[in-house]
Amino acid sequence: MMIQRPLRIGITCYPSLGGSGVIATELGKLLAQRGHTVHFISHHIPFRLHAYQRNIYYHEVEVSDYHVFRYMPYDLCLAAKMAQVVRHQRLDVLHVHYAMPHAICAFLVKSMVGEALRVVTTLHGTDITILGQDEMMADLIRLGIARSDAVTAVSDHLIAETQDKLRTTVPLIRIHNFVDPQVFYPRTVGKYREYLACEGHRVLVHMSNFRPVKRVHEVIEIFVRVRQVVPATLILIGEGPELSKIVALVQQYNVQEHVHFLGKQDEVAELLCVADVMLLPSEVESFGLVALEAMACGIPTVASRVGGIPELIVDGETGFLANVGDTDAMVLAVLRLLQEEDLYRQFSEAGIRRVAQYFSSQSKCDEYEAVYAHVLQNVQQH
Repeated sequence: MMIQRPLRIGITCYPSLGGSGVIATELGKLLAQRGHTVHFISHHIPFRLHAYQRNIYYHEVEVSDYHVFRYMPYDLCLAAKMAQVVRHQRLDVLHVHYAMPHAICAFLVKSMVGEALRVVTTLHGTDITILGQDEMMADLIRLGIARSDAVTAVSDHLIAETQDKLRTTVPLIRIHNFVDPQVFYPRTVGKYREYLACEGHRVLVHMSNFRPVKRVHEVIEIFVRVRQVVPATLILIGEGPELSKIVALVQQYNVQEHVHFLGKQDEVAELLCVADVMLLPSEVESFGLVALEAMACGIPTVASRVGGIPELIVDGETGFLANVGDTDAMVLAVLRLLQEEDLYRQFSEAGIRRVAQYFSSQSKCDEYEAVYAHVLQNVQQH
């Protein structure tokens, strides 16, 4: 089903570091390049949305400081701002990323502006895997899903988990995450490698929001054991609640000279190309966008066999998978990749081909456009 005219699309996401914000922003940029008008509505400009771009607008949500409220009601302010933008810009579609609170806010907006507005909700993971375990939150999430005109999820695993945890029968559409091949592609040598690694060192990288489920302490343990065999450097991108513990662990192992904490980074493609292997030992991962970004750059990943990761990484062909917590297997997998040149080249090339075939930005934008076309056709029929 094809889009017949340029659309006016509102996008709401969490604008800070994280896969959901990355995908929402990159999708908005792709849609704008195709001639649609895109309005981002959030409390801060998304971190991958930089200078002015044609057909893209940003609307900031300002939170009222009203003395009657014990806590500032961000969700109500967001819903009010969404409704204002929908009315003023005559939006066709409101696409919200994350069920809580965005799908509930969209439900309120639709109640305010009328049923002609179409709402698309994309589930990214922790809104189901964490919030969905709280029965009170689960009721709200079920409502947001039920009142959306279409609901997408980033992996088949997340669809199954949503149906299991929330006991919902609403049809869910799987649209995998994607990367922009003009940004994420192999470089001969990462331009920052001489600054970040000693000559002769192999480079491991981990990128996350440093939450406990990412198991960053295992990244350090794997790195230390790999260094006993192969000279190596570790690059850590991102930050979060576990950061101070990780810094202490690095000092405990006395490897601080070989570990670089780079903090939050907006542009990561060049940094990924410095590395030889991505480490992702997470215990929960609805998709694993960082592994996809690494794969697009020709960097194999050693990861946990959880969530949506097996939909991305083909074990033994584009990377290695191990059970959660099996650091022995992960160390052996990393060493194989670093020590067997032919194997490494095969994995790298196979990963690049897999990204081009299954996870290209243009094909995924086509899939989202098809969702928009479907829900808007229902408007016309009514």
